[in-house]
Amino acid sequence: MTIILDGKKLRDKILADLKIRLSNFEKKPTLVVILVGDNPASKIYVNNKKKTAENIGINSIILNYPENVSEYELLSKINELNQDSDVNAILVQLPLPKHINKDNIINSIDPIKDVDGFTPTNLGLLFSGQTPNVYPCTPKGILLLLDEYNIELDGKHVVIVGRSNIVGKPLSQMMLQKNATITVCHSHTKNLAQITKTADVVVSAVGEKIIEENMLKSNCVVIDVGIFKDDNGKTRGDVDFEGVSKIASHITPVPGGVGPMTITSLMLNTAELYSAQLNRFIK
Repeated sequence: MTIILDGKKLRDKILADLKIRLSNFEKKPTLVVILVGDNPASKIYVNNKKKTAENIGINSIILNYPENVSEYELLSKINELNQDSDVNAILVQLPLPKHINKDNIINSIDPIKDVDGFTPTNLGLLFSGQTPNVYPCTPKGILLLLDEYNIELDGKHVVIVGRSNIVGKPLSQMMLQKNATITVCHSHTKNLAQITKTADVVVSAVGEKIIEENMLKSNCVVIDVGIFKDDNGKTRGDVDFEGVSKIASHITPVPGGVGPMTITSLMLNTAELYSAQLNRFIK
């Protein structure tokens, strides 16, 4: 019988514990989210983050800029937030308008306030086998989910479909640290099904229907990171859930699997950065 990896259930468990921990802090941590433009999906994500944060005792501030804001203005604001001791975590909601260089913006965030773990410092620490200030949220959420269901990665073959800086690349390094054997596939990979059939764990983070039952071996673990609307307006993921759930040992649903764990990781990261900043100040 296939086990559903329930991200909502684990989210509620972790956030309940985190809420208690936060109540013992001297003051509430503060998370600042920078949102540019009126992208409906981005607004929903940002508002969900704000609601979750405030429910557990984290101050959440949304700075919403118009679509035509200059890169200079954003850089100036981030520099100001970097210097503000009352701000513990900074997040820039992606995507940004084309006239703004995303890398310049992300790179300007102080690594000790980089709640997404995307700055070169934090990614560099991760890729060199060291410990970053925080781990990127979605990969962190995936590992928390696997750990909750006692899914061992040591010695397992993990195939990750998707090589983004947000999921695929950092997740590959984090799983390597768990002693998994990693194969990263992408749009130029030939014979994808032959590779996924060898996997003990498959993680798909593409954003289109790509993983079918006949591409997998029996009793594999399937993590579906993709989320999009199909032609009928239904929310779905990269994986054919109905077919794959017949053969997988464990599978994440969409929605309700990885998504809730990403926001949970953001809350954990905010608390971790707050604690790290306190320790740095005391030292």
